[in-house]
Amino acid sequence: MNQIIDDYSFDTAEKQAAARQFFGKVYGFMFFALIVSGAIAYQYGTEAFFLKYFSNATPKGPQPNILFYVVVFAPIGVGLLFQTMINRLSFPLLFGLFSIYSILIGFALSTIFLQYSLGSIASTFGITAGTFAVMAIMGYVTKVDLTKMGSILYMAFIGIFIASIVNFFLKSEAFDYLISILGVIVFTGLTAYHMQRLKQFAHDSELSADQKNKLALLGGFTLYVLFVNLFLSLLRLFGSRD
Repeated sequence: MNQIIDDYSFDTAEKQAAARQFFGKVYGFMFFALIVSGAIAYQYGTEAFFLKYFSNATPKGPQPNILFYVVVFAPIGVGLLFQTMINRLSFPLLFGLFSIYSILIGFALSTIFLQYSLGSIASTFGITAGTFAVMAIMGYVTKVDLTKMGSILYMAFIGIFIASIVNFFLKSEAFDYLISILGVIVFTGLTAYHMQRLKQFAHDSELSADQKNKLALLGGFTLYVLFVNLFLSLLRLFGSRD
């Protein structure tokens, strides 16, 4: 990635160094969140943990309890708070929200270990990483303005988000399959779009150090969210059930 940064758009050594530093922070935050979420999901992705903390015994068998729904839906509120308060809160507080979000997502993701084989999860993660890297590079090096595409994809993302909440309760496999296909398209496209936006932030010399730190954190958060959603979409499409 450093070689790509040096080869595109930054015509001085100083700008190249600033861009490397900015993207180093972006990907550092993203990888931090992935590691936190992945470690928690793997550690607590057991049937015993789910039965003890996330379910109630009923005549029809174990059913998700209120804590399960809190863990699943709380990240929405934390994520919205993080994004809306990016200019008002201090960097440490924002990083705290970011960490809480990563932890909650980790517990929410723990359920995939009850549904899919470990090999399937690992292979899908690898495919996601490769796809994500290709789209990130494309978004960085392309000369085409992706703003209009980003606006369309965001509208599609909102539609997918609403449809996913509805299907969370309907549990329609056909609907879930359609949402997953659309999700792969939308999340890969948004990855390229956000990389182009982050490139513009890295190039902006008028931003203060604090602003760049916050934007790097926001960039890491955004890429992390896109990566997780792309991973889940691919897993629903190609994952092997236990």
